[in-house]
Amino acid sequence: MFTGIVEKTVRVVAVAAGQKSRRLTLAIDFPDLRLGQSIAVNGVCLTIAEISDGHVSFDVIQETLARTNLGLLKAGDEAHVERSLRIGDRLDGHFVQGHIDGPARIVEQRADAQEWRMKLECDADLAKYLAPKWSVTLDGVSLTIAALEGTRFEVALIPTTVQMTTLARRPAGWPCNMECDILAKTVMSFLEKRV
Repeated sequence: MFTGIVEKTVRVVAVAAGQKSRRLTLAIDFPDLRLGQSIAVNGVCLTIAEISDGHVSFDVIQETLARTNLGLLKAGDEAHVERSLRIGDRLDGHFVQGHIDGPARIVEQRADAQEWRMKLECDADLAKYLAPKWSVTLDGVSLTIAALEGTRFEVALIPTTVQMTTLARRPAGWPCNMECDILAKTVMSFLEKRV
């Protein structure tokens, strides 16, 4: 479990193709890491496969590459990272599993003196889990839905999010890794089974 509060934006050091997976190596310098731990990378829960001199490697399987934007990352790119939630930690964002539901493509970004807004579009089967003021996770960042119309929705980025993440620098068309709120998915699943 995670919270959607990105701890760092780190550099992709290397991407190496394997037979059935891709090894993603990031420059992560958290002091207390060990093999087998989970870290959210752009919101995707990954398992640490190797630790070496400030670099951490993950093996990303084809299923994950097909469902997320991790397959688009190359050496020199940036990615968001968050360590898993510990019992007793503050929950500053919302409950995030690190299981991506699908892409939400950026339609446009606009900024004015008051705020920064991102408009995105997702598939219809995911839009049913969205509602104004509900939570959504985009590339591992916990955000609140500011507006919703059909399959398009908007989020407002505070200056801290603009500064600490890559979201404001992503171009139109970028497929953000979207995880819908776990409570929304649970309620909708319950209601659909009763109908």
